[in-house]
Amino acid sequence: MALRMIEIFIPTEKEKQLQELLKEKEKGSIDIWSDRLSESRTLVRVLLPTEDTEAIMDILDKRFSYLDNFRIVLLPVAACIPRPEVTEEDKAEEGAAKEHEEPGKKLTRISREELYTNITEMAKLTRIYVVLVILSAVVAAIGIMRANVAIVVGAMVIAPLLGPNVALSFATTLGDIKLARQALWSNLVGLLSALVVAVLIGLFFFETDAHNPEVMTRTQACLSDIALALAAGTAGALTLTTGVSAALIGVMVAVALLPPLVTFGMLMGAGEWKLALGAMLLLLVNLICINLAGVVTFLLRGVRPLSWWESDRAKKATRVAIMLWSILLAALVVLILLSQRN
Repeated sequence: MALRMIEIFIPTEKEKQLQELLKEKEKGSIDIWSDRLSESRTLVRVLLPTEDTEAIMDILDKRFSYLDNFRIVLLPVAACIPRPEVTEEDKAEEGAAKEHEEPGKKLTRISREELYTNITEMAKLTRIYVVLVILSAVVAAIGIMRANVAIVVGAMVIAPLLGPNVALSFATTLGDIKLARQALWSNLVGLLSALVVAVLIGLFFFETDAHNPEVMTRTQACLSDIALALAAGTAGALTLTTGVSAALIGVMVAVALLPPLVTFGMLMGAGEWKLALGAMLLLLVNLICINLAGVVTFLLRGVRPLSWWESDRAKKATRVAIMLWSILLAALVVLILLSQRN
């Protein structure tokens, strides 16, 4: 059982009200402690399962966020002794609750706030991010020119492309304009950095080889590529909502984005415009599918804003995004089918 510790800093005069509220909602909590920090401030700790944290934090936010000395800190719990055990009574109560609750109400993911913090950190535009993108582009270009799959896979491990793309999907689901701008900017800088490096390599070092499978397989988009990109986007969003390390899933997302991007840049640098257009088509298909799958996955996982006005804005943003991505994807599918006929 994955656990979280919620630390609640609250004015002392509000402690009794907080304790009563926690007792009303303590069905999911394992233990509660209270420490008086000073005459004016009290610390209350709540140990509970990960899937119950969002509901408790939302209630506390609505009830006490107006207070000056109020703060919530969420901490992961590596271990707990004695180990929390689920009694037969708890199982019976949980089964009875499941019979009456609405489908999708019970969360099986980390809280919205924890997810937001993790994704925001991954989407930041830093020097390290740009350097890693450039290095991964160089490694991928070498692997493609040598037709060496192992080197290309190594480039995928380096490429930090998961963060900005998943952040864009997450921001769309929440209607968060600030995070969406940050994700778009990080994504744009990363893709352009890799593209410039690929163009320079194509201009000075690359010679088109019709027998190179690493080049030719990335100049023709097909319907299976759509399935690959949708799976990558879904896996990325799904993994992040569980709180598990997304390093390996990041490799899968990079597989869908970096090789076609680098191939597109090298073919441009080499003056192979017709082949470059095929690689660009594959890149666009992958970008659209990853973001579309991410938005749908976050929706299915129950990621929603807290307040009703944010929720209304998020619904509009999500509908527009899904419609836009779907229309663009349909247009690209038509282009793929036409190119296969020709």
